[in-house]
Amino acid sequence: MDELLAELARRLVDEPDAVRVEQVEGDDGSLVFRLHVAEGDVGKVIGRQGRIARALRAVVRAGGPNAGRRMQLEIAG
Repeated sequence: MDELLAELARRLVDEPDAVRVEQVEGDDGSLVFRLHVAEGDVGKVIGRQGRIARALRAVVRAGGPNAGRRMQLEIAG
């Protein structure tokens, strides 16, 4: 999942080398993916009215049942 997120984000941003995905354990036992991008690219990953961010979160949530746990996405600059 982290490779998929990184590849999708690289195609959206101006600085693809700055993209990285970090996995952390959530407080509720969920798996949280933190998508790190360059400061200037945060808006591009979020999109107008958050459309791209919602789509990326939907992709992450869809992978949750296969992994047997809840998955979330956070976007960090």
